[in-house]
Amino acid sequence: MNATVNIIETNNFKLIFEERDARVFASQEKGIVICELLSDYVPIDNFKSIFLRISEIVKQGGFTKFIFDKRALRAFHQPSMEWYFLHWKNEMLEYGLQKHRKILPAEKWFEKMVMIAKEQIMRNNPDNIIELLDISYCDSIEEAIIV
Repeated sequence: MNATVNIIETNNFKLIFEERDARVFASQEKGIVICELLSDYVPIDNFKSIFLRISEIVKQGGFTKFIFDKRALRAFHQPSMEWYFLHWKNEMLEYGLQKHRKILPAEKWFEKMVMIAKEQIMRNNPDNIIELLDISYCDSIEEAIIV
C-alpha cells in the first residue's frame, strides 16, 4: 500500500473518482477534497474535465479546503494553470472553497516555473481573488490535511 493511500484511508477519505490522469478523494466530515495527479503531463481538456468533476463535488457544499497533489507532473502547462487560477478557483470560492494546499514536484525548476507563472497571472489580472484565498505549499498530503 503506498503512503498516499494509507494517509487517505487513515483519515477516512472516500475515493470519489479515478481516471488515467487523476484520483480524487473527499471527506465531507473534514470539508476537504484531494486531487492527486497521476500523470507526468495532463492535457488541458483532461485537466478541465477533472476539475469540472471536482466542481460538482464542491457544489454539494461543506467543503472549505482543496489539496492539489502535483508531484507526478514533469511538465508545466501555463494555459492550464491560468484556467485553474483565474476561473476554477474563482468559481469555487463562491461555494466556500477558500483554503488551497499544493504539493509540488521535488524539482526546483518546477517550483520556479509556478512562481513565475503566478506572478505573471497576477500582474496581467489585477482583479484576481488571490487575497481572498488561503494558499500554502506543503510537502505531503498528511501535512496538507493538518495545515
